[in-house]
Amino acid sequence: MPKISIDHRDVLIVVDIQNDFCPGGRLSVPRGHEVVPLINRLAERFPHVVLTQDWHPPGHLSFASSHPGKKPYDVVDVAYGPQILWPDHCVQATRGAQFHKDLRVPHAALVLRKGVHRHIDSYSTFYENDRKTPTGLIGYLRERGFARVFLAGLAFDFCVRYSAEDAHREGFPVVVIEDACRGIDVDGSMDATRESLREIGIIRATTEDVG
Repeated sequence: MPKISIDHRDVLIVVDIQNDFCPGGRLSVPRGHEVVPLINRLAERFPHVVLTQDWHPPGHLSFASSHPGKKPYDVVDVAYGPQILWPDHCVQATRGAQFHKDLRVPHAALVLRKGVHRHIDSYSTFYENDRKTPTGLIGYLRERGFARVFLAGLAFDFCVRYSAEDAHREGFPVVVIEDACRGIDVDGSMDATRESLREIGIIRATTEDVG
C-alpha cells in the first residue's frame, strides 16, 4: 500500500482505550494493552485527535446483571433489536472506565463519552445502537471541517467497526488502522468485520502505512 499522507483535515479517533477493555478489566479484549504504545506513536503524527470513552450508568441495559437469569454473551431482544449482554463494564466514575494509565495523547481536543443512556447501548462513536440517537461526534467533525477519519482502538469488531461504518455512511472517507486495534471475536465477529469493511470500501491500513 502507498504511504497515506496526513494533512490538517484528517482526524484520528482513538476508541475506548480504557481499563475495563484491557487485561484485568471487566470486559478484557485479548491483548488490548498492546495497542497503547502504537496509538501513542500514531497520535503524534496527527494534529487532530479525538478520544472516546465508554461511560455507562449503573444498571445499564447492556449488562447481563440487569437481566435476571441471563449471563454475559447471551443475546436478548430490546426495543432496537438484538442486544449482546456484557459483564458490567466502564461504569461512570469507576477505575474501569478510566483511560489506560500509559495512554499519552495530550493534544487530544475532545473526549467524547458514549453509552450514557441507560436504555440504549452504544458501539459506534457516532450513533447509539438504535442507529438514530447521535453522540454529537458527526456535528463536531463537520463543524471543525474535518474531511477524513482514521480509527484505532478497542474493540476492532465492535466499537471500531460500527464507528467506521457510520463514518462511511455519513460520507467520510475512512481508514481503519488495524494493527492498532484488538478484537473480542464473538461468534466470528472478527472475520465478519473485515468482510464488512471490504464490502463498503473502507481502507484497512497499518501504523507503518500512515505518516
